[in-house]
Amino acid sequence: MLTYDVEIWSIRERKGRAKPFELRWRTENQPHSKSYRTKAQADGRRAQLLRALNKREQFDVDTGLPATELAALNSPTWYEHALAYALMKWPKAAAKHRAGISEGLAVATPAFVTSDRGAPDSKTLRTALHSWAFRMARTPDGRWASRSEVEAMPEEIAQALTWLSKHSIKVREAAKPEHLRKALEALSIKVNGEPAADNTFLRKRSVLSNALKYAVERGHLDFHPLPRVDWAPPATDDEVDFRYVPNPRQARGLIGAVRAQGPRGEHLEAFFGCFYYAAMRPGEIASLKDTDCVLPSEVDADAWGELILEESRPEVGAGWTDDGSSYEQRGLKRRARGATRTVPIPPVLVKMIRDHREKYGIADDGRLFRAARGGRVRSTEYSELWDAARGIALTPAEARTPLADVPYSLRHAGISLWIKAGVDPAEVARRAGHSLAVLYRFYARLLRGQQGRANELIAKELER
Repeated sequence: MLTYDVEIWSIRERKGRAKPFELRWRTENQPHSKSYRTKAQADGRRAQLLRALNKREQFDVDTGLPATELAALNSPTWYEHALAYALMKWPKAAAKHRAGISEGLAVATPAFVTSDRGAPDSKTLRTALHSWAFRMARTPDGRWASRSEVEAMPEEIAQALTWLSKHSIKVREAAKPEHLRKALEALSIKVNGEPAADNTFLRKRSVLSNALKYAVERGHLDFHPLPRVDWAPPATDDEVDFRYVPNPRQARGLIGAVRAQGPRGEHLEAFFGCFYYAAMRPGEIASLKDTDCVLPSEVDADAWGELILEESRPEVGAGWTDDGSSYEQRGLKRRARGATRTVPIPPVLVKMIRDHREKYGIADDGRLFRAARGGRVRSTEYSELWDAARGIALTPAEARTPLADVPYSLRHAGISLWIKAGVDPAEVARRAGHSLAVLYRFYARLLRGQQGRANELIAKELER
């Protein structure tokens, strides 16, 4: 119980004792005392208590400590709090979000330590935190707990977590600007030392911010400290580097090179077609069902079709899902579950999908694209085909550059094509599943390039 009824008495000297200088005070009817070897020590402690009293700070009746000191004494370490936060978020978080929380905490937590002396190497420590401490697993009785408590750990992982638990600072200490700046610095840098992209930094910063907000909720902090820290990450450019986005000729050549690789390539031709002609994300393509495809009559070869997207199956790894599968089944990115997005598709993709369906059929659950055993097409499989396709479709000089270095480049190429064709940016964003703000951030250079064309149209209208 806290009280304002506090009285601090003068120091008295008791000769013949090892600690002769006694400081006495009371909180309500509870007396307290502490003895010191020198009068200076006793005076210093008395001054601390008087400062707290003059600030109108409450004191704890039982311990006699000012409320701030008591809170600091009872404060958990940052590592203990981060574990509690990850455990609290885990049950209701999507698998991708679970992995993101673990990643953010794994990067920030090593910044909140008392010393680097005897620290394990950074790679081992990050693995220990990301894959063991902040990843949850089921206990034998069905509860969620840190994987480090449920499963046997490799020796180097156990040693890393033991070191961190001994050197982790208190939450109230971690909330100080000097420690928060160190954590923000860590979040702003990639493993290779290069500056992280803005969206990567903001995603990890959000994890740190929410963990601090949870500390306020639990009573470990009086206020959220992060907004008070004057710190900005190094400037980075989130724009797509269009030097390495394939043009329409290259995109068609790459998809053709996928098909040219035999049965596996033929099976995934339409998969890559969805990347380019519908600008879909990999998880959206993986969950595309036959019933999502509204195709025109075969008689009208020039008619457009439409895809109605409702679901995504992003790859996340078995350790982050409830059922141990390597992907999660969820709604569209940044949309409520059950919300849909329609994407008109040109005749070339209509034909690819129709041919794929006729030749390979559909999975038991209606999906168009599936692995040999019926599961999700893994990124390792289609990335292997893509790497081979680059060697076929690109010149040796082009293949040595980052041009079309990943299958996702086809999505960038598809969105770029729409912008260059003069499609309204709002419609481009809607089809791609972006917000306008995100579209302008990543494709600003292309969108600025369309201003001249827009100015010509306006000038013609004004002249008329």
